Amino acid sequence: MHGFDPPPPKRPFGVQDFKAGMRKLAAAVTLITVYGPEGRNGLTATAVCSVSAEPPHLLCCINRTATAFATLRRVKLFAVNVLKPEHQALAERFARPPAGEDRFADGAWTMGPAGSPVLESALVWFECRLTNLSEVGSHGIALGLVTSCGFEDGRHLLYADGTYQAL
Repeated sequence: MHGFDPPPPKRPFGVQDFKAGMRKLAAAVTLITVYGPEGRNGLTATAVCSVSAEPPHLLCCINRTATAFATLRRVKLFAVNVLKPEHQALAERFARPPAGEDRFADGAWTMGPAGSPVLESALVWFECRLTNLSEVGSHGIALGLVTSCGFEDGRHLLYADGTYQAL
């Protein structure tokens, strides 16, 4: 072993530092949607990524205080709708109260083959069956087996540094 001692931090690291750093990480804007006994629900999320192609799995990080999280835990089905720049108002609507059916007032929505709400004009939507749900801090990490998807041409809506961007 080499005797390298890292320099001491210039100041203590905290939650605000972490949040500021994460704002520099550009991410696709998605709507995670579920359908349960209370009806449709969903939320805006940027922490979504591919895990495996065979079998196809996605990973989504969802705040555990979101009402959609409780529905996801119960019904074990969800959709990930990847947004285009023209969907920015939807992203904003799904990011603020009230939760539930009110969030679906705009946009053309249909049900995927397994029964999850999908945005017809999404850049791509994936319908998933929950295969694992872990809780880490304030969020749940949902792994979903992709059972169907639909996509069309268009540009991507990204979120970085506290603003929406088109790519």
